[in-house]
Amino acid sequence: MDKVRQLRLAKDAMDREWADPALDLDAVAAHAGYSRYHFVRAFKEVYGQTPGQYLTHRRIERAEEYLRVANLTVTEICHLVGFSSLGTFSAKFKARTGLSPSEYRDKHVGRGAALIPGCYAMLWAGGFRQRDSSSEEQRDSSSEAQQDSNSEEAR
Repeated sequence: MDKVRQLRLAKDAMDREWADPALDLDAVAAHAGYSRYHFVRAFKEVYGQTPGQYLTHRRIERAEEYLRVANLTVTEICHLVGFSSLGTFSAKFKARTGLSPSEYRDKHVGRGAALIPGCYAMLWAGGFRQRDSSSEEQRDSSSEAQQDSNSEEAR
């Protein structure tokens, strides 16, 4: 397989999994079949930026979209796009756009359709965790027991 095709496989993986904060250089390099060090050099040679710079660019692009259309806090957006630190997110965002995330939102909100409610945006982005049915059953049984003891006390 030629070099560009191998790098494209890794770039496609970053495009698919950009929101995963656990996405690391070793995993992406494995998609291309390279060591992490050779992958960084080859990626920069072909695409003109390091894999980390490319991934940050993708995440900031997505954050810009969320800031324009979703009624979410900056912190929620930070975590949705794959950053684990609000400070790092804000610094990278400002370096890329020239505005803080809040300033960006203030400048661009109201230019088009109404904001999407945060609950829908979180659901669409997979931000809600699925509840475990066993924990729901435990919660239901404990609330039933509490109700029974309350009704006995009332008698």
